Amino acid sequence: MPAKSVNFSTDPIPSDRQLTQLAEKLARQLAEKSLAIVTAESCTGGWIAQTLTAVAGSSVWFDRGFVTYSNQAKQDMLGVADETLQQHGAVSKQVVQEMAQGALNNSPAQLAVSVSGIAGPGGGSTDKPVGTVWFGWCRQGSDAYCEHKQFNGDREAIRRQAVAHALQGLLDLASA
Repeated sequence: MPAKSVNFSTDPIPSDRQLTQLAEKLARQLAEKSLAIVTAESCTGGWIAQTLTAVAGSSVWFDRGFVTYSNQAKQDMLGVADETLQQHGAVSKQVVQEMAQGALNNSPAQLAVSVSGIAGPGGGSTDKPVGTVWFGWCRQGSDAYCEHKQFNGDREAIRRQAVAHALQGLLDLASA
């Protein structure tokens, strides 16, 4: 599937309760379909995995989470190519594609989500300003579907919106 780009999210910043509700809804879908998931996170720093494992019984459908904040971790743990990082940067469609596929390659799970972005307050550029986040969702045996979002707000707001968007994408993937 081609990458989808969406700019400047106007979605409200999700609350803890809303994140929990998304995770619980996903849990029901995964349990019904006997699917398991794996996460590969950079800018969210494990927040997606934390939200999912806060749901009772998550050991049935949550296999593992990779927190690959550094480029070296992306290479070592997920097999992201140095050439990909050098050519496109860590915050790119190409990197989240490789992160999602690498997560599946290192897990028995059937579904994966990957996230890499610039949560700020620094680190942004003209081409990739603070709030730039790339997502990858992948089902075992398929190519990753990637999407770009440009979130507004401070570091926590950007990360919180990224977690919610990642969970919603997993819901969509699980229901497909």
